[in-house]
Amino acid sequence: MYINRPASYTDYYELTMAQGYFDANKHHQSAVFDYFFRSNPFNGGYVIFSGLNDLLDALHNFRFSDDEINYLRSEGFNDDFLNYMRDFSFKGTIHSVKEGEIVFPNEPIARVEGTLLETQIIETLLLNILNFQSLIATKASRIKLAAGKDCTVLDFGLRRSQGLGGIHASRSAIIGGFDGTSNVYAAQEFNLPAGGTMAHSWIQAFDDELTAFRAYAKSFPDSTILLVDTYDTLNSGVPNAIKVARELREKGHELVGIRLDSGDLAYFSRKSRKMLDDAGFPDVKIAASNQLDERVITSLKRQEAAIDIFGVGTRLVTGDSSPALDGVYKLASVDNTPKIKISENVEKITLPGQKIVKRYFNDDGTFYGDAIMAEDENSIEKIYHPIYTAKTSKLTGKSSTLFLKKMMENGEFIEPKSTVKESAEYCRNQLSKLPQEYKRYENPHIYKVGISKKLLDMRNEIIQNHQNHI
Repeated sequence: MYINRPASYTDYYELTMAQGYFDANKHHQSAVFDYFFRSNPFNGGYVIFSGLNDLLDALHNFRFSDDEINYLRSEGFNDDFLNYMRDFSFKGTIHSVKEGEIVFPNEPIARVEGTLLETQIIETLLLNILNFQSLIATKASRIKLAAGKDCTVLDFGLRRSQGLGGIHASRSAIIGGFDGTSNVYAAQEFNLPAGGTMAHSWIQAFDDELTAFRAYAKSFPDSTILLVDTYDTLNSGVPNAIKVARELREKGHELVGIRLDSGDLAYFSRKSRKMLDDAGFPDVKIAASNQLDERVITSLKRQEAAIDIFGVGTRLVTGDSSPALDGVYKLASVDNTPKIKISENVEKITLPGQKIVKRYFNDDGTFYGDAIMAEDENSIEKIYHPIYTAKTSKLTGKSSTLFLKKMMENGEFIEPKSTVKESAEYCRNQLSKLPQEYKRYENPHIYKVGISKKLLDMRNEIIQNHQNHI
C-alpha cells in the first residue's frame, strides 16, 4: 500500500465537515454509510469488486501526523478540533463483500459503521481506492474472457497509467483474471507474477537484428521472447528468430516465443505460426501487443489469429471507454434514525437505514438475483425493482447467502486478508456462477437487484413525511 499519509489523502470538505461535526458536538453520534455504484462501466453486465485489502490497510493506519496537524492549523482549523484529531484513529466497523466478488448497480457492497466523524472523514479515501481498483478489475475480467482460458494475458500498462495508479491497476488486473504484469514495483509489493520481453530500442542498439537477438538469448537462454517487427516481420524478424531458436536448441535450451507489436496482428500471427511450425518449433509461443482490449481480442479470435499471449496496456489501466466507476458513499442512518437523499432524479434517491443483502441462486447454483433488505429481516418472498416498483421477482424456494461479511471491527482486522492470488481464484469461481447472458459485450442482460417490501415502504414513508413538512 503506497498511500503513506492516508489521513490527508482526502478532499478538503471532509475535514471542514469533521470540524463542523466536532463544533456542533455531533462527532460522537453513531452513523452508517453505504458504498455502491449506479451503473456498470463499459456498457457491461457486472463489476468485479477490488481494492478492499488496500482500503483496510489504509484505515488501519489512519492517523494524523504532527506535520498534517500543523498544516491544518495553517489552513485555519481550530485548536480544539486539531487536539482531538491528534489522537484520532479509525475505530469503525466495515462490512463488505469479498474482494473478487461479482457485484451489480445500486446494491450496498460495503457498509461503514462508526461515529459520524470517522465514517464521514474516510469517504474520499474509500471512493478513490474502491472505485479505481474495481474499474480495472472489471476491465481485466472482460479482456480475459475475450482471450479465453487457454491464452495468457499480461498487464503492460504502467507506462500509460495515470501516475501511481498503475500500481493498483496491476494488482486489480490479476484479480480480474490477468496472468502476470510487467510492473516490477507491483509484482514485488503484491507478490504478483512478473515478466516482459524487450523493446524495439534493444534491436536498434545493435548493428543488426540477428546480433541483437543472439545477445538477448545469451543473457536469458531459458526465457527468451524476441520482438520480431522492428524492421520486417516476415522477411527478417521471424527468420532471424528461427535461427536463434535453432542455436538455443543446440545448446539445450528452447526459444519461448516471439512478439508482434504492429501491423495486421491476425495476418502476421498466422504467417508466423506456419513459419515456426515448418521450421520445427510448434511450441514457440506468439505474443501480441499494441492497443488491445476485449473487443480487439474478440476480433482477432474471430479471424483465427494464432496468438497465445496478449500484452494489454493503455486500454486496461485507463479503463478505456469508461474512465471512472460511478461509486458513491451515502449516509444511511444517524443514531439509528434512517436517512435518505431525495432527488428529482428518481434513480438517485437512496435507501434508508441499516441494510443487509442476500444473493439468491438458481437450482444449478448460478446467480439468480440479489435482495436488499432491512437489517431485521430474515427471509422475503419477492423483491421489488428499486425504481419501477411494479416490477417484482419471486424468491420462493431459492437458496440464498448473506452478501456482506464483517471485515473490520473497532479498526482491527477480523480475519487474515486474502492474498491477490486468493482473490483472483475467488473471482474465477464466482464468474463461473454468472450466467453467460450477463457476460456478453453487446446488450448484456440486466441482473436482478431488488428491495424488500419493508424497505420500499420505509423509503416511501420518509419521502412522504419530508414532503408533508415542506
